[in-house]
Amino acid sequence: MTRNLIRSGAILSVVLCGRAMVAAGQTPPPTPTVTVGGVGYAQFYYNFKDSTNHSNFDVTRAYINVIGRFGQGVTTRVTPDIYRVADGSLTYRLKYAFVSWQPGKSPLSFKLGLNNTPFVEFEERLWDYRMQGTIAMDRYGYMSSSDFGFLVDGNWGSDKVNFSGGVQNGENYNRPPGDGGKDFVARLSVRAMATDEAGPTGGLRLTGYVGVGNANGGGTRQRYLGLVSYRSKLLILAAELAATKDSSLTTPVTPTRKGRVFTTFGVVRIPPTYKFQIIGRVDAVDPSTSTDDDRQTRIIAGIAYQLTPNLRVLADIDHLSYQGGAPTPALEAVRSQALFQVQFTF
Repeated sequence: MTRNLIRSGAILSVVLCGRAMVAAGQTPPPTPTVTVGGVGYAQFYYNFKDSTNHSNFDVTRAYINVIGRFGQGVTTRVTPDIYRVADGSLTYRLKYAFVSWQPGKSPLSFKLGLNNTPFVEFEERLWDYRMQGTIAMDRYGYMSSSDFGFLVDGNWGSDKVNFSGGVQNGENYNRPPGDGGKDFVARLSVRAMATDEAGPTGGLRLTGYVGVGNANGGGTRQRYLGLVSYRSKLLILAAELAATKDSSLTTPVTPTRKGRVFTTFGVVRIPPTYKFQIIGRVDAVDPSTSTDDDRQTRIIAGIAYQLTPNLRVLADIDHLSYQGGAPTPALEAVRSQALFQVQFTF
């Protein structure tokens, strides 16, 4: 009997203490939440120059995002991504898997794991048409959207100054981690003028990026980039210039090669609903500035319509020209395409 009374008194004390804490304004910690969402891109394409495979339906991207939000500034993300294997079938691989911690009200957050690289995700948000294809620095192999490493993100003045930088393997998410060499990567974006579009890409912005490291097995890997952009509800405009430097000490040894990438793009959103949008983009890539006939120019133009918040459609032309002619018949066959593409989210 005595033991039961003692046990009942202990339980009552815990309940009363809990109520006292709530009454004193000390609310309990938030309940952890886990959300699941995703994005997919499907398309129909027609090759103007391919006499054998003129057209095909395809799925170019399918993400499943699992986001966890916990107390004390801790969040997690795990994202598998679809890709095509050697036999032509589609399967999934890990694209993102990281933990992020933001201590208190600090403007800094810290991320460790397989996380986003500082620049690609930023420009994809600015361009807003990843459904058409990757940005120029990603499409031509100079950057990737994710890598293994440690990043520090910063945000001051409601994204007036936005920063991301840290240390990553440099071999990207789709290759083994490599040797002990690491890349230092950093992006800084400053809003020079505000518009009616908020967020880290809104307004008139000046953005710089640097990536310096060593390739797996030795050699040089350097990326220097400057971007001027303007984004409002009506208009997106951007111009970007990047300098690259690459070499390899593995077999076969390759000497240092300096490259240059210029890209400019624009999006016009037709008022009053802004559902109709006209897009245009030009990529000019020079893999080696010391070579005269290796430059490539890609022109993209299209019109899009936002059917619902979860569904967007795009009809566009994607044309690639080679200064010295296409290096292979296979590349020549697919360098000029008409596409009908859809983006769906859930």
